Amino acid sequence: MELGLIGLGKMGGNMRERIRRAGHTVIGYDRNPDLADVDSLQELVNKLPSPRVVWVMVPAGGPT
Repeated sequence: MELGLIGLGKMGGNMRERIRRAGHTVIGYDRNPDLADVDSLQELVNKLPSPRVVWVMVPAGGPT
């Protein structure tokens, strides 16, 4: 399986590593370039075969 993952914070970053350890390819994007595997969302799309699977892990709302 090849998967795009957007949002590599605490939960998304850990999910990326677990999925990779299971033998799958994960291409991650995050606004923080130190965490991202690609520089842009367009690059993430270009690296995934069609049909593409992209999982989005972003906060649902602002701080509580």
